[in-house]
Amino acid sequence: MVSRVTTVAFQGIEAVPVDVQAQISPGMPRFNIVGLADKAVKEASERVRAALFASGLGLPPKRITVNLAPADLPKEGTHFDLPIAMALMAAIGAIPQDALQGILAVGELGLDGRLTATAGTLPAAIAAQARDMRLVCPEAAGPEAAWAGEEIDIIATESLLALVNHLSGHQLAARPVPQRRSEPAGLPDLREVRGQEVARRALEVAAAGGHNLLMIGPPGAGKSMLASRLPSILPPLNPRELLDLSMIQSIAGELADGALSDRRPFRAPHHSASMAALVGGGIKVRPGEASLAHNGVLFLDELPEFSPQVLDSLRQPLEAGESVIARANGRVAYPARFQLVAAMNPCKCGLAGTPGHSCRRGPACAADYQSRVSGPFLDRIDLRIDVPAVTAADMIGPHEAEPSAAVAARVARARDRQRERYLRHGAPDIHTNAAAGPTLIETVVEPDRESQELLLKAAERFSLSARAYHRVLKVARTLADLAGSEKVKRPHIAEALGYRVNLQAG
Repeated sequence: MVSRVTTVAFQGIEAVPVDVQAQISPGMPRFNIVGLADKAVKEASERVRAALFASGLGLPPKRITVNLAPADLPKEGTHFDLPIAMALMAAIGAIPQDALQGILAVGELGLDGRLTATAGTLPAAIAAQARDMRLVCPEAAGPEAAWAGEEIDIIATESLLALVNHLSGHQLAARPVPQRRSEPAGLPDLREVRGQEVARRALEVAAAGGHNLLMIGPPGAGKSMLASRLPSILPPLNPRELLDLSMIQSIAGELADGALSDRRPFRAPHHSASMAALVGGGIKVRPGEASLAHNGVLFLDELPEFSPQVLDSLRQPLEAGESVIARANGRVAYPARFQLVAAMNPCKCGLAGTPGHSCRRGPACAADYQSRVSGPFLDRIDLRIDVPAVTAADMIGPHEAEPSAAVAARVARARDRQRERYLRHGAPDIHTNAAAGPTLIETVVEPDRESQELLLKAAERFSLSARAYHRVLKVARTLADLAGSEKVKRPHIAEALGYRVNLQAG
């Protein structure tokens, strides 16, 4: 007789159902796992055997075959341990066969029979809810699974023995409750930034509309300091954004104790990061920094020091909002709608253009250094600002800079206007101007005659691409939202062009 239980295999953040079939038959004692299983899955035979023995449920000396169907779907990860053990427990009569009906199980087994949380519990729970199934998972992963909704029945136990007691009705496990991660109090505040009024303005515009930002300035000017304070003015994640991001974090194994946080991610990879580390990939195709920054910020410091091939690999995620990794045996797509913030020195020595400084390499130093970043990559950046060195007067004089809380309030109001506007236009999934498509942004901007003339002159003089034109409209729409204006006016277009023309000239 064949015992069955359902689990999942992961393709990106999608959980694909897998039927775990267990059979115990006469023959030489062997434990075979078939169905295109990787090494971690094949090693489950030893973990399952030891865990069952520790729980007082020894396997008979017969031929044991476990099939993972569909057989042509790659199976990776240790979360197959628990469903394999459950199917075998049903096969030896430790639990009733009908107790496995409508159950989806994920979890790793220890040699002592304890259940250990694995990556991907949240997507598995959402898949179970969509199929109206119960979820069985380790107790440590219960708070994570509970975020899938109140409707789903979750059985979260600490060991195989506790699971048997629950399924037999002897000792029921309590339903887990969702938990929020306790974040450290306070974030770096804009109040601490001296001077840099232009940079502060650009940071506010970038936060309000979700725009990409590039800061160029000498070492010590405060570029990294400004970027690290961007999270303090961003609004918290809404429930849908929180769930999307948490599914990616779950697949990557970055949900500590199963608790979720509504704080937007801020990822800052080192410039030595590989292409797989940045956009995702590797042997088991894991999400990269671009996906882990989904609905948040990806900060690239020392931008020209990144490999040109690595930077150009971000062009597709920046445009499409997802990172697609294609391999000979399949295609995986991870969401990657992030806000890019980058910083760089003006040249190799870092001081080109600084008053009183003469570059030893000559005028070509800055051009050679900045040419490491390709034109198509720069074309996807909405705002480009120069961040000059802070003067002694800025450091010594009285300092009463505006705090992050005041800026965050304006950003929140601007984002509320954007969300309501796109909801009226039948685009409920778009929450920022940066995420709007070309046709939609033209519809919501509708520049007047003066603004159109200014746009036409700038497009002809600076050879703006179609992408650059639409990005100017998006920034102008954000500037109008910050000002509380329903109409996009000439001053908004002029300021938006100032950021773009600065980029073109650079």
